[in-house]
Amino acid sequence: MNTTETTLKNQWEALKATTPYLRIRNAAEQLGVSEAELLATQIGETVTRLKPEFSSILSEIETLGKVMALTRNEECVHERKGVYLNPDFSSPHAGLFVGEDIDLRIFLSAWDKAYAVSETSEHGSRKSLQFFGKDGLAIHKIYLTPDSNEAAFDVLVEKYKSENQETTETTTEVAALPTEKSDTEIDVEGFQKAWVELKDTHEFFGMLKKFGVTRTQALRLAPNDYFAKKVEKEVIVTLLEEAAKQKLPIMVFVGNRGNIQIHTGTVRKTMWHGTWYNVMDPDFNLHLDMSKIAQTYIVRKPTEDGVVTAIEVFNDKGDIIVQFFGKRKPGIPELEGWREIVAGL
Repeated sequence: MNTTETTLKNQWEALKATTPYLRIRNAAEQLGVSEAELLATQIGETVTRLKPEFSSILSEIETLGKVMALTRNEECVHERKGVYLNPDFSSPHAGLFVGEDIDLRIFLSAWDKAYAVSETSEHGSRKSLQFFGKDGLAIHKIYLTPDSNEAAFDVLVEKYKSENQETTETTTEVAALPTEKSDTEIDVEGFQKAWVELKDTHEFFGMLKKFGVTRTQALRLAPNDYFAKKVEKEVIVTLLEEAAKQKLPIMVFVGNRGNIQIHTGTVRKTMWHGTWYNVMDPDFNLHLDMSKIAQTYIVRKPTEDGVVTAIEVFNDKGDIIVQFFGKRKPGIPELEGWREIVAGL
């Protein structure tokens, strides 16, 4: 064990002694390291490093039964309980899980490290699989629930245990996103025409790339207010409370560089905790730090099934924090109730 690592391990122990309920992500931030580096100091104790065979590991998660999937970014945490069904890693662009409960779009090129973690606290023990990017930031975590198959978890960990159980972790910077071009460099007319002629929401990302615009720039340059309208962030609270009151099924997308996690269904219990606005349902939790929201838009995209309406929420860097839609599927028009809620905002 080298000095850096001993020091880091000791620093974390000292921090835990003074702040026992501090989450590892916040501890890493305070100590000026990544979460993966901090986690690695516990290898051989509560942490096991796994081989980076992500698609194979993920394809076996179904054996664990009902688990809790967690995907987050700096401003929002999305937690969904369910079984990992229908894994599909055949596309070079994105891996998929498409189930009623666990619905993921996985970008494996951003995945770099995997660990199995067994934590014990005053609430009992908690086992999880945790996946990180090259920069040591968490991409996705899978926690066992009381309904999970713990024996299958142990088998999985043993099968994918890495030969490398070193207690240090290397991280590398991830390339920053390209800077936004000036509006004068954009073919605004062509871009607006392409937006009006969209046939599918999935074409939107390709359109941004084609015209070289960032997402927030696109919303600013939208054909008119109907297609993208800037609103106050407080509309998110109104939206979720109204959807809860009407028992209207919605879709909530939260992601990061390596994964997008989707909840489809109703929301019931909403509440504030400090600056965080939360959904606290039995199988779905959402935690959104309202103080970190810089821009919120109502966005409409034409499709062959009619217009699709979203609420898109951004941080001050222009990164997307969370998106809200009415429940929908290809071939089925958007819910009228959802359109009415959005119109009321």
